[in-house]
Amino acid sequence: MKFSTEPSGKKLAHPDISERYAAKSAGGRIALFDLDHTLIPIDSDYEWGEFTIAQGWCEATEFKRRNAEFFAQYRAGTLDIHAYVRFATRAIREQGATKSVAAHAIFMRDVVQKIITPQAQALVQQHRDAGDELVIVTATNEFVTRPIAEAFGVKELIAVELARDAQGQLTGEIKGTPSFREGKVARVEQWLAARQLGWHDVQTCFYTDSLNDLALLEKVSCPVATNPDERLRAIATERGWRILDLF
Repeated sequence: MKFSTEPSGKKLAHPDISERYAAKSAGGRIALFDLDHTLIPIDSDYEWGEFTIAQGWCEATEFKRRNAEFFAQYRAGTLDIHAYVRFATRAIREQGATKSVAAHAIFMRDVVQKIITPQAQALVQQHRDAGDELVIVTATNEFVTRPIAEAFGVKELIAVELARDAQGQLTGEIKGTPSFREGKVARVEQWLAARQLGWHDVQTCFYTDSLNDLALLEKVSCPVATNPDERLRAIATERGWRILDLF
């Protein structure tokens, strides 16, 4: 593990829980984790796309071009999440649920399990040992990310939910609010409301690498810029947020 850095410059093997986050609250403490490039050093949706190419499910040249284009838009903060989900779920819609689930198990074994690091597992375990509620909040869809959350032992997953038709088949559309950019705040608020809680009832910590998650970072008690890109690192440094480099 690289070291986290506090504004003072003091280096820590693990991020300390800030006083603001450590304070007791009626609803307890919640540790929120982004997934891609935060807990895992890949973009799981992008790599799933590459995996489907290897399975012969997609025409390689055009898929790679569009997949890279969408990924660049995500990094730039200009992604049309609805257009992307239609594109990203096309292969599993065409192949069907049984074949897609079986392929995802191979994807987990051959790709994801090999890149889950002890550092990321230790971070999650640190919060588990502290008695915190663990939640993964990701802009990647539920089909791709549910097994990854389970690999970390995290039951609560807030991901892009996929709409289904009357026969239960995926339509390519998003169900409800996508957990993307400001939508992550809305989805966490919905998750809290389902438990009859609000932001004022809980202490929250959020780990993310992405500037796309700025709205949620600004909402939580303890924002942690994790493996941040240059833009988020600059903002975190300016605002005195903790910076954690896991990879």
